[in-house]
Amino acid sequence: MTTPVRKAVILAGGLGTRMLPASAAAPKEMLPVLDKPLLEYAVEEAIEAGIEQIILVLSPGKESIREYFEGNSRVARTLVERGDDRAAIALRGSHLASFSFTEQREPRGIADAVATTRAIVGDEPFALMFPDDLIFASPSATAQLATRQAETGGSVVAVQPVAPELVENYGIADTAPGRDWRISGIIEKPSASEAPSNYAVVGRYILAPSIFEHIERLTPGRGGEYQITDAIAAQISAGEPVHALPFEGDRFDTGRPGGYLEAFVAAALRRPELESSVAAIRTMLRMSDHAS
Repeated sequence: MTTPVRKAVILAGGLGTRMLPASAAAPKEMLPVLDKPLLEYAVEEAIEAGIEQIILVLSPGKESIREYFEGNSRVARTLVERGDDRAAIALRGSHLASFSFTEQREPRGIADAVATTRAIVGDEPFALMFPDDLIFASPSATAQLATRQAETGGSVVAVQPVAPELVENYGIADTAPGRDWRISGIIEKPSASEAPSNYAVVGRYILAPSIFEHIERLTPGRGGEYQITDAIAAQISAGEPVHALPFEGDRFDTGRPGGYLEAFVAAALRRPELESSVAAIRTMLRMSDHAS
């Protein structure tokens, strides 16, 4: 019997260079998609999957994230002091789950960020989530992964087919449906000719606790960073089961302006109260098409 997945590690320490200059003014994870911070969508997804404790990995200068999820932001404090009914909205983040925080002092890669959570995660499987990947799905992508991991044990990673010209932007899994989606290897950002498949690993994982031991033995990869795909590859080399899950849902890469815009539109389409605004946008687009 597998241990239930009760903890989630959410990475919130990146520099957000693809979203400059906006990410220089506020943490990219706190940029809004409609009226909620991007990071809150990941937190809600984790909760839907049955996660009880959320560990946020921050970097220096991102104190506002901790303040938000501890209910200690300036806006929240001011509204509470005034007795304003809107204080409940400002305090929403702190009421979502039980939160812990770690800090990655230097940008040394995803595996290094995950390593900071070892003492809190302990000896049990855990979810790893990248909030840049906003996924709308029912059940949530993390819930789908947890269900699959309960069947297979070991680690399970979310994958999505991508066009050949895009494989160089992802870790690519050597897997196929005929092998029950068991992964025999992962190559980080290969060329199209080197890629073992077109299944890209995206920002949702359930990882066995052995990942921490493999991270300890890693050497720096491209750019001097410690890659989580290298640690997962080490699990595979050690004979540990690692499976892919082609999840059902819509994924948006909000770390780039185009993906961020697409996420806005997708979120609006899921909000019935915004139907008139969506209709107005459609009208503007039609007028623009006619004008061109």
